[in-house]
Amino acid sequence: MATEEISRTQGLNPSQQSSSLPDYPQMILEAIEALNEREGSSMSSIAKHIDSTHSDLPASHTTLLSHHLNQMKQMGQIVMLNNNYSKPDPNAPPKRGRGRPPKPKVPLPPGVVVSPPRPRGRPPKPKDLLAPPKPKPVSTGRPRGRPPKKAKTGTATAPPPPPGLKRGRGRPPKVLPSVGFQ
Repeated sequence: MATEEISRTQGLNPSQQSSSLPDYPQMILEAIEALNEREGSSMSSIAKHIDSTHSDLPASHTTLLSHHLNQMKQMGQIVMLNNNYSKPDPNAPPKRGRGRPPKPKVPLPPGVVVSPPRPRGRPPKPKDLLAPPKPKPVSTGRPRGRPPKKAKTGTATAPPPPPGLKRGRGRPPKVLPSVGFQ
């Protein structure tokens, strides 16, 4: 019997499990109206107000609240300004999207057939069927481009210093050829 009740309630949303709780969007709007803050209400103040008015909240109350706040914000039921939620002003102009607004469409008279839009990119050159085929260039036997680097065969490095003598810091001084005067 107890397992039947658990299995029945698992398929429902937490907001639907208890019938005494109103929907989250309704509770959020009630909280915003009741708080009536000038700059809007923060998420924490909305959560506190819902906590104080409704005692039988689910354990996942904070995640449900943030989910419904984001949903309501996307749908335009509430407006978010400076991390505060408030009801949208009915006298405010509608929010414009990004970018340049589209040009108004002029309705076409009936009976006009609209051609499909041109494809993107440069159109291909027309092929002349009567032209003779182009001769292939004569290759010299060498591949195109820069030849690959070849591995060095000889070592052109300086001989190692004698053992027991430490090398000093920095670049060694230039050795000048000794000029002998007689």
